[in-house]
Amino acid sequence: MNIFNRKSQKPNYKTMDEPELVQHAKTDRDAFGELYERYVKKIYNYVYYRTSNQHDAEDLTARVFYRAMSHIGNYEDKGVPFQAWLYRIAHNLVANFHRDKSRRKIIALDDFVAAALYGDSPDKHAEDNEERKQLMDAIRRLPEERQQLLILKFVEHLSNAEIGHIMERTEGAIKSLYHRTLIALRDDLRMQAISHTLTDTQNQRKEE
Repeated sequence: MNIFNRKSQKPNYKTMDEPELVQHAKTDRDAFGELYERYVKKIYNYVYYRTSNQHDAEDLTARVFYRAMSHIGNYEDKGVPFQAWLYRIAHNLVANFHRDKSRRKIIALDDFVAAALYGDSPDKHAEDNEERKQLMDAIRRLPEERQQLLILKFVEHLSNAEIGHIMERTEGAIKSLYHRTLIALRDDLRMQAISHTLTDTQNQRKEE
């Protein structure tokens, strides 16, 4: 056997831990391709729920990974998951997208948000379009960072610690922000319900 003619085999990137894979991705596009496969669906989902448009989501997702590939040589592992870096890139691109297009952000959160707010089964709220619309309107009135928090929590199903890495806040700060967000949503929905009740009452009196 001629040991000098043996070809070196590439590592098995599919079974490689993330930190080691990231290091390989700095010089090997196959390694970066594995990172792409691991996270493209999550990033696409995040972008889609921030744009509610398949074409824009696909375009922005491609730009996220193109930018990541272009700058991965400068990436430093500081103990934060690599996906947090991707989410930050995605967040910045989506923010620029809305600013450049002067579009109102439309965030189509799914039934997990309704289930969390009302404590009932998602199916029940999926059937109630009017209640669902009121919930979505209330979410759209929230500040951008609170909308981002709900997406990461209920669409991406990330933990408070993971969300903290992405939003550059402590886990405790995320818990507090989440609590305040739910209170704000509930208060908004209650005020809308009261307003609708008063309007209905006034209309009934006019008819009488």
